[in-house]
Amino acid sequence: MTHPPTDPEFDAYKTLQVDPEADQEVIQAAFRRLAQKWHPDVAGGPEAAARMTAINRAWEVLRDPDRRAMYDRARGERARAASAANAMSGTGARAAPGAAAAPPPSTEGPSAGPLRPDPGLRRPPGGPASSTPPPGQPSGSVLNFGRYDGWSLGEIARTDLEYVEWLDRTPIGRPYRQEIDEILRRTGRRKSAEAEAKERRGLFRPR
Repeated sequence: MTHPPTDPEFDAYKTLQVDPEADQEVIQAAFRRLAQKWHPDVAGGPEAAARMTAINRAWEVLRDPDRRAMYDRARGERARAASAANAMSGTGARAAPGAAAAPPPSTEGPSAGPLRPDPGLRRPPGGPASSTPPPGQPSGSVLNFGRYDGWSLGEIARTDLEYVEWLDRTPIGRPYRQEIDEILRRTGRRKSAEAEAKERRGLFRPR
């Protein structure tokens, strides 16, 4: 069995910009988004190649539940060991006066800065644990990720409107933003353009 990487400077979750508690579908969506952004055919240059290598490496670790579990255990052990070492050394070695603190190690490539989990890629609202067959009568764009893989937006709206609202707040929902806006307005989850215009006029009504 292939073991996940043990490089202490490599963090698969930071590389894919997801929370360590993220659902599998969220991790998969993050991988696809980053792979599209940094694919050498799109971005080009040595930095894109380095980032793509790191992205693929992280996905190989996190895509398989068993490898992810092994990686999480090793990651937790490293964190506990580092915490114990810091506790043993008190405040740790002090830097020389005037010396600049060393930057944290890069996890994605030569010029990558420290990455933080994208708050838009945390857990979606409740729903089916995994992708289920669509109910029929499709309308609108069809998703190719997550628990509603193969469902159209219209089918999802009739079944799980909260998921549509979650998509509206996340980066992976941006390609469908116009359709989502129409669905939310039609279902009363968002005010119509006419109502918003009336509100704005009311705010600036002369006294």
